Amino acid sequence: MASPVIVADTQQIAIQGKAVYQTLQAKLEKEYLGRFVAIEVESGDYFIGESLNEADARAREKYPDRVFYIVRVGRPSVYAYR
Repeated sequence: MASPVIVADTQQIAIQGKAVYQTLQAKLEKEYLGRFVAIEVESGDYFIGESLNEADARAREKYPDRVFYIVRVGRPSVYAYR
């Protein structure tokens, strides 16, 4: 069976995700600096992982059909390309 297609307003998720992250930033940077956090923007639930894939997998256990805002804690972006 094919996976369901997830339709999401990624721009809105980014805006909401950044806002949620800002409310959690001090706590996350104190406890999880350098790890990854996946944020489910509607609930505000967040999931920590040593890697992007681990954070995403933990989030998908609870919310299998959602799109997440994922950021590396204490870093301006997850990845940078040159």
